[in-house]
Amino acid sequence: MAFRVNRERFRELAESALERLPEEYRKYFMNITISVEDYPCREDAERLNLKRNRLLGLYSGVPHTDKEGFFTIPYPLPDRIILYQRNIEDICSTEEELVEQIWKTLIHEVGHYFGLSEKDMGKYE
Repeated sequence: MAFRVNRERFRELAESALERLPEEYRKYFMNITISVEDYPCREDAERLNLKRNRLLGLYSGVPHTDKEGFFTIPYPLPDRIILYQRNIEDICSTEEELVEQIWKTLIHEVGHYFGLSEKDMGKYE
């Protein structure tokens, strides 16, 4: 059974998860937003070849590893990590599971921010 919380509580849990990231990684978070939405749009799920209810998070932007260099022009739009609250809640039955799943999803999307592929991240999961 899905464990539900209100949006404010979900954001608090997501902020706590973000604070768990080691400082050596957080210091590279520049021009990035983390937001919460109920569900992904159909287009994003189709582009990733996933069912909408299976997508827990999404990174969009230019990976940090592609932004470095002396001649790099700063990107005007922020990168974005989206956490899909209802999909994450649907696979959790307690607050402890919710906290852990938010952490796992956030870490996964942060991995994309740092340029890791799905295959690369499989080594760490």
